[in-house]
This record gives sequence, C-alpha cells and structure tokens, in this order.
Amino acid sequence: MKKAIIALAVLVAVGIGAWFVMRPVQTAPDVTFTTLEGKTFSMQDLRGKVVLVKFWATSCVTCVKQMPETISAYNEYAAKGYEAVAVAMNYDPPNYVLNFTETRKLPFPVALDTKGDIARAFGDIRLTPTAFLIDKQGRIIKRYLGEYDVAEFHATVEKALAAG
Repeated sequence: MKKAIIALAVLVAVGIGAWFVMRPVQTAPDVTFTTLEGKTFSMQDLRGKVVLVKFWATSCVTCVKQMPETISAYNEYAAKGYEAVAVAMNYDPPNYVLNFTETRKLPFPVALDTKGDIARAFGDIRLTPTAFLIDKQGRIIKRYLGEYDVAEFHATVEKALAAG
C-alpha cells in the first residue's frame, strides 16, 4: 500500500511537471483600455514593451500596500521599455479611483474596467491584486496573485527587458 501511494505521488508530480513544461504559451488578450482621462489603447499598442497589467481596487488593502512598489518599478524600468497599466475593478467607484490616482500621483495609466470586460478577458479575475507580466511579444510570462517576492519580480522584469 505504501509503495502504491509513493508511486502515485511520483506519477502526479511528473504529470504536473510535464504540464508546466509542455503547456502552450498563453498570449495576453487583445483588450482595449480606457484611462481615467478617456484615452484608449490596446494590448497590441503595447507590443515591444514589457507590460504589467495589474487588477486592483481602492478597497483592497494589499493593493494599496503594493502601490508604492508598483510606482517604484515603473519609475525604474519605464525608460527601458516597461509599462504598467493599473486596471480598476468594475465595483470600484470611479471617483475613488480618480482620488487615489491623483493623491498617490500614479505615473502609469489607470484604466477603468466599468463593465468587467478586461477582467473577463484575462480569465475572469475576481481577486485583487492579480497581475500579469507580459513580454515584448505579448505573451504572459508570469501571473501574480496577492503578495509577491519583489526581488524575483524585478529579476523577471529585467530578464524580459533584456530578451529580444
């Protein structure tokens, strides 16, 4: 019985490993963002840049806690071809989002997802913060949910920026 459990555990581990190696590369959906200022742009417009698409809400404690690091990363990497887009969840009142954006002086585009279309396109995002790091070719290279390792994030961004 013990050998069967070990064999099953090994089989499951191998299967999970194979899934990570062999899964198809996921391309970011070609959504259109509308900023607080009414400007529109799409994921296609961001090709050639490393992009962080971050779903957040003003009522999300972790989102608010992470925003200074998001600003810092943007300031550090923007000149090297990095872009961040903060996507406010559809339940977040636009005036709260505008107030937060202005008082924190967010340097990157803040988009309103008033109908939830962007969240649905990225896999029906409901939990915040959820972020996607997208390479220059528009492929999702990392998904972050909740807290994340800042040093690992910076290393991943730097690697993606250095890639052709």
